[in-house]
Amino acid sequence: MTIELKGLSCGYGKKPVIRGFSAAVSSGEIYCLLGPNGIGKTTLFKTILGFLPALEGSITIDKKDARCLKPKDFARLIGYVPQSHSPPFAFSVLDVVVMGRAAHLGAFATPKESDYRYAKNALETLGIPRLENKLYTQLSGGERQMVLIARALAQEPAFLMMDEPTSNLDFGNQAKVLEHIITLAGQNLGVILTTHYPEHVLMLKTKVSLLQKNGAALNGNAREVLTEKNLSETYGISVAVMDVPYQNRNLPFCQPLLQKEIKEKI
Repeated sequence: MTIELKGLSCGYGKKPVIRGFSAAVSSGEIYCLLGPNGIGKTTLFKTILGFLPALEGSITIDKKDARCLKPKDFARLIGYVPQSHSPPFAFSVLDVVVMGRAAHLGAFATPKESDYRYAKNALETLGIPRLENKLYTQLSGGERQMVLIARALAQEPAFLMMDEPTSNLDFGNQAKVLEHIITLAGQNLGVILTTHYPEHVLMLKTKVSLLQKNGAALNGNAREVLTEKNLSETYGISVAVMDVPYQNRNLPFCQPLLQKEIKEKI
């Protein structure tokens, strides 16, 4: 199964923020949208999800026009993981996750035992069954993020769309979320995510669109697109991209350079 974007332009009103964007993401692939603040990552995300109408171009899922899909059919294909979520009531973690089953329920139906099984399996998949009976409002930021991913998995989608899944997380929780993303892709789930961190894209060894200020994008494999030249021009700072040797292998590393470091390098 494939999500395909062709000549997509999106924005607010008639003013485009992203112009002529094209990409394809298949089951088992990870695709990253990278760029500075205000560049249009969230706008593109909202357009793909149908929250904003496309100004031009098309979005197809398994060769079907996404705009023609019923909301429930769309929800069965794509799960959404927002940056953050604050429920109005103190639901248990299991109740939050079982909300992901809404796409499989009737208008006035309540979750059945089988729906709770799907929710518990999602918690097991992410290694957090211990959180099942805890109140969602009392969890740490990292735990909440994992619960939101579990809620999306409970939908049984073909694709996950994750908006800044590592934002506001500490170093350890960022690494854990990235590891789970790799694992989910290995289980044939397609993943599209937005991020502020070039090093995360390099770690995921994935395809990337580096969004530019002119509304265009540089598309390709992470190591091809995330060069010192491209990153420096995109972010307006000097950037060093290098391989760091570790246990008989090279790990990619991206580091912004301060003016003092640039002078020392010269």
